[in-house]
Amino acid sequence: MRMTMPPKKRTAIYPGSFDPLTNGHMDVIQRALEIFDEVVVAILRNPSKKALFSTEERLEMIRQSFNGNSALKVDTFDGLLVDYARMKHAVAIIRGMRAISDFENEFQMALMNRKLHKDVQSVFLMTGLRWIFTSSSIIKEAAQFGGDISDMVPNPVKLKLMEKFPLLVEKLEQNPPKKGSR
Repeated sequence: MRMTMPPKKRTAIYPGSFDPLTNGHMDVIQRALEIFDEVVVAILRNPSKKALFSTEERLEMIRQSFNGNSALKVDTFDGLLVDYARMKHAVAIIRGMRAISDFENEFQMALMNRKLHKDVQSVFLMTGLRWIFTSSSIIKEAAQFGGDISDMVPNPVKLKLMEKFPLLVEKLEQNPPKKGSR
């Protein structure tokens, strides 16, 4: 009787700061989960970058936003992404792209990653058209000044932004989001 090995799990890493997670990120992650057996959302710990949310808050917001999907893991890393990918036995690094302007920088990083670790592929996923204009920076700025970001971030993120920005709470109470927004 010949024993067969179970198929190798295809793991992809989706790195970023996720400060905060946006619906654009959610879109990329959900599509990556359709391609790979496991997706690790990896938050880069970068002490030189001033983040609005602590690493722990970001980890929790991502976990809550995906409501316990067993194919999704959330982790942190520092150092070289390819070293982290090697440690996780990843076959791919996912990069979300919003516009052609993202491509040049992402292409250079992909080539360097390939040079450093030839067995990991870079996979570029375009953000859905609905989310092309969103970025964590723009969402934070809008929230700071009371802009309604309800349909641009998952609900756990919206609640955390409301904790950080009292003006957002005030504006949302005056003009509650329409039915059907996330």
